Amino acid sequence: MDASVHEIPDVQAYTDNRNVPIDRVGIRGIRHPVSVVDRSGALQHTVAEFSMTVFLPADRKGTHMSRFTQLLNDHDHNAHSVENFVELFRAMNQRLDSNGGTIEMRFPYFIDKTAPISGVRGMLDYQVTLRADINEGAEPDIHVRVVVPVTTLCPCSKEISDYGAHNQRSHVTIDARITETVWIEELIEIAEQQASCELYSQLKRADEKHVTERAYDNPRFVEDLTRDIAKVLNRDQRIRSYDLEVENFESIHNHSAWARISRDKDGSA
Repeated sequence: MDASVHEIPDVQAYTDNRNVPIDRVGIRGIRHPVSVVDRSGALQHTVAEFSMTVFLPADRKGTHMSRFTQLLNDHDHNAHSVENFVELFRAMNQRLDSNGGTIEMRFPYFIDKTAPISGVRGMLDYQVTLRADINEGAEPDIHVRVVVPVTTLCPCSKEISDYGAHNQRSHVTIDARITETVWIEELIEIAEQQASCELYSQLKRADEKHVTERAYDNPRFVEDLTRDIAKVLNRDQRIRSYDLEVENFESIHNHSAWARISRDKDGSA
């Protein structure tokens, strides 16, 4: 190696005298191809957007930003999952020589769904985020966040109308802080099973009749859907706490109906 390389100053390693630590510093908005392991063990190739930050002590001038991207490139052959995401997180903190940090990867996740009557298959996408966070002296917090599109049908409209009831597309967002593995598919299924009806990317006429009638037989206010999902999350001992949001994009109003429940397992808000 050229001796001059050793003479290049490492400015980030300089001492800073302002005595101000930085809670989080790093990079965000960087996209990288990844492989994600699904519940069956199969690989799914997708593209994730990463946010990677660490704690910076008061006496250190800067962090080494290039090490974040180097970490992604070194791990681009690895298959990511809810189970091993914490390993990437620990590798980041070690490489950046920090005892605190946050890493987040947000990506579209696809499930091959089968229409209920015809059996035709099609891929439906969900927005998923894996996040790990740690502060000095603590174990890392691991979060799995899913955004699940579903159908809801208005109970009031069904009750008062002679010719049917209005329904709408709804988004269920579950952000679960977990103690052990909770698969992405499990959270998606919780949301879909409590809705008026789940969504499919491919439907034949017989399927359309089925999902329309299923929604009609299972009306849900935004309050109903939020409470029913919360009851399932409350029973799952693998989930330490959660933030749950449901938004109905109303079909007869120019606004949304929205509800939220945030809980720790001690029952506090």
